[in-house]
Parts: sequence; C-alpha cells; structure tokens
Amino acid sequence: MDPPSAWRQEPPALGKAAAEFLNLIGPEELERCLFAEMLEVPGAGGEPSERASGRWWVAARWAPYKRPGEPVRSCLLVQASSRSRQHGVPSSRTLRAYLTLQLETLEQEEEVRCLEFRAYPIEKKTHMVRHQHGMTVTKTLREGEAEPQCWRFFYSPEELQGLLPEGASLLLLRVLACRWAVPPSLLFPTIDSEGQLCTSSYCTLGLQQQVVGSAEAEVLVIERAVSPGTTVSVTWHCSFLPSGRLVRLVHVGIPMLVLLQDESVLGATGGVEPQPRFPKHPLDWEEDIQLCSWFLDRKEELQVSHAAYLGRHPELRALLADFLQALLLRQPPDPISFAAQFFAPFAHQQPLGTPSAPAGAASPLPSPLPAHPPANVE
Repeated sequence: MDPPSAWRQEPPALGKAAAEFLNLIGPEELERCLFAEMLEVPGAGGEPSERASGRWWVAARWAPYKRPGEPVRSCLLVQASSRSRQHGVPSSRTLRAYLTLQLETLEQEEEVRCLEFRAYPIEKKTHMVRHQHGMTVTKTLREGEAEPQCWRFFYSPEELQGLLPEGASLLLLRVLACRWAVPPSLLFPTIDSEGQLCTSSYCTLGLQQQVVGSAEAEVLVIERAVSPGTTVSVTWHCSFLPSGRLVRLVHVGIPMLVLLQDESVLGATGGVEPQPRFPKHPLDWEEDIQLCSWFLDRKEELQVSHAAYLGRHPELRALLADFLQALLLRQPPDPISFAAQFFAPFAHQQPLGTPSAPAGAASPLPSPLPAHPPANVE
C-alpha cells in the first residue's frame, strides 16, 4: 500500500556542483575501482582473531543488465554482504546495485535479516528500479510468519537528479579514495532505509596512520553522513588506502567495527583483478542467520508433516507399543533379527526368495505371563 502523504519528504535541494561531480568521473577512474575485498568484524573483545564475529565483503565489476523488452546493456554491478552479531543478535545484509558510468542507479535491492528471536526472524527489503517516468521504491517488512507489510514510493526524474543510493555510494567512496581528496560541501540526495528522500554528505577527516594487520599505513579518512528528515543522522568513518581499498569502517554511535587484516593489499594499486581466494572458515550454522532460518523452517515443516501422518494412521502407535513391549519382555541378543521376525506377519505380500523363520524358532510374540513368576527369576 502507499504511505500517507505526511510520510513523504520534499526532495532536498541539490547544488549543481554535486550533479556535475558525478558527470566528471571518467571511465579510467571507475576501472581502478573494480575489485573485490573482504574485511573482518572483530569479536566481542574488539580484537580481530580467527574467531571474528562476522565478515564484510564488497565487490564491483562489469556485468550485463537486462530489462523486459529492452536490449542487454553493460553496466557496473556493485555487490555487498555482511554478517555480524550486535548485542548478541546475529544479523546479515546483502545489496546488489546496477549502475551506469555516471553512477546512475538503474536498479538496487537491499535485504536485511535480523534473528532477534530464533523462531521469528525480521526481514527488511528495499527494492528500487528506475524507469522512464522516474523511480519506484518498494519497502517490505516481514516479522516471523506474519504477512509481509509493503509500502511504495514514487519519485519523478526531477527529484532524482544526482541521486546516490547505497550501491553508488560504495563506488563513489573508492573514487574519492583513489583521488586522495574530497571536495568541500559534497552533498547528494539519497534514499534512506524507510524509502524516503534525504541527504548524504561526504567530507574528509584528513590523513591518519592506522594499523593493517601487523603493519601501519597512511590512510585517508572519509566521513559519510546520511541525514533523514525525521531521525538522527547516521554516520560512518571510512579509512582508505591510495588504491581505494578499505582499511577500517566505523559506524559512529554503534559498536560496529570492520577491519582489514590482509597486509598484502598494502602494495596493491587497484584495477581489474580476479576475485581473491578467501580461506575457508568453520561453518557454524547456528550463527549463520540464513542457514538457521532454513533449518527452523524445515524443522517446522517436518513436524507438521509427521504429525499429520500419525493422525491419519493411529494404528502406528499401538503397533510400535506392542513391538517395544515384546522386545523388552524377550530381551533378545539380536534385536534386528527379532524385529524382522516380529513384523514379518504384517507384510501384505512376502517377496519371492525371502527366507522364512526357521522351524522351531521361538516366536517373537510374547507368551502369556504365568500367574506366578518362577522362583529363580531375579
């Protein structure tokens, strides 16, 4: 459904300098920014280790983009994913954005999953797609097994001038890092997590010396702040190498820190390169929000299926109870053979060649109990 008009914000005024800035980014600059990188989210102690609490991954590359009824076009594909724990709650986030050479967003999809309660995960999806009449933004919220709630926003082409959503912002930060400078008063319109238009600003905090693994390197720290109209601004401090690679990401006001531990990138110059091979890490499915959600869904599905089958066949409970009673009374040394003999009479049709019970073999069915047990029974 469409939100009330009171929820809509007027589009922020965008200076011509910001729009012209995007148009002046050359393809050579973008080519240097097409690579993949992965950083670690430190554990509870704040120190990176093999038991890091999560991973943060971003990649940019050329990719085909196809819409129904339109020819395939070559675009920039920005993908990002993260998995971490905040206040003991596992969460994950994925993003996929198709961009033009001018960092114009053609389509973007972002999904956030938070396993606040193991049986009731919270899923938030934001999908935006540009068309000839402007852009449509669809926000979906689902809590547990409840029906998803949906809101849609529409923005005209005039409101989208210089728009810089999350995917385009990730690539712009790399461009600014490769330039080793950030112009003053760099401001762009963007779309927040609620689907509303707001502003996103970029400024430099200067050069700093920061630790990368066991070494130190000079980095450029860029502050990015998203300022929604009705809530407090959200700010990140991003530290970059001259190659455009991220070294540190701090979410200001929230205990979330992302660190680079691979010292080999200190000599990297950026540019197109194959995706690095990341070492294998032990899989803890209980900590992986997606795998845990699949497990809970499958577990509930099997429980319902099993209960329905037992409801359709109540004789199964009596059959199993009789078998268990006979097994405990006889206590045979070979329970497998005993089970085969016990259930053999229930077969509707015995296959040819199946040996029958030998003559004189004791029946698996219990004999009537004597009125008084033998004296030698212990």
